[in-house]
Amino acid sequence: MQNQRKQIVAGNWKMHKTFEEGLELAGQIVSGFEGDKGVEVVLAPPFIHQKAVGELLAGVEGMSLAGQNCHQEAFGAYTGEVSAEMLRSVGARYVILGHSERRQYFGEDDELLRAKVDRALEAGLDIIFCCGESLEVREGGDFLSFVTGQVEAALFHLEESSMARVVLAYEPIWAIGTGRTASPEQAQEMHAHLRKKLGERYGVAFAERQTILYGGSCKPTNAKELFSQPDVDGGLIGGASLVAEDFLSICRSF
Repeated sequence: MQNQRKQIVAGNWKMHKTFEEGLELAGQIVSGFEGDKGVEVVLAPPFIHQKAVGELLAGVEGMSLAGQNCHQEAFGAYTGEVSAEMLRSVGARYVILGHSERRQYFGEDDELLRAKVDRALEAGLDIIFCCGESLEVREGGDFLSFVTGQVEAALFHLEESSMARVVLAYEPIWAIGTGRTASPEQAQEMHAHLRKKLGERYGVAFAERQTILYGGSCKPTNAKELFSQPDVDGGLIGGASLVAEDFLSICRSF
């Protein structure tokens, strides 16, 4: 069923690259992008890069811009924040919500993320929604129900037409920057479980159409094996997205 779903490789630059460095990286990726094979490539640079990178991507079929986060309100006295409407105004198609770093370092919980999801959809953005478990939860054995809970709490109030605009991204937090590695089989287990839960809520046909990305230390050396799993439809790439050839290699892994 995998070939019926959109395949996506998204590069999350996090808090990396000066303005000039970011433009150089984006330019290298655009130049090396092959633009076929049915893979959508998404770049999520820091806020300072959004307009300039968006202009670089504007004429490139198969490439899209994403914000790394947005506020839950449309506007207001929220110093240092960026709204979904602002992202949309500079050409962003997506926004990443629920990233493990936002949950861990900034205390974002399910209730807040639910509000952000609603605001982003109202502003016309599609969503890359992250979910995943810590090492403690993984070793405790209750990881499937834990991640299900994150998805249900923030997303399952949505009607089907809105949920169709959400891409799930599974992040095994215990396998990111820890020296531990999630096997393709472990990734597939969670992706298949999430697809099953989508099917229970929205129907099997809907679930089979939904893209689910893997976000746990995906690199050129393991991308092909990960992406070959039947329920893994691409990746949310961190460190490897900061080197153009590494990122492009991952994009070609399908």
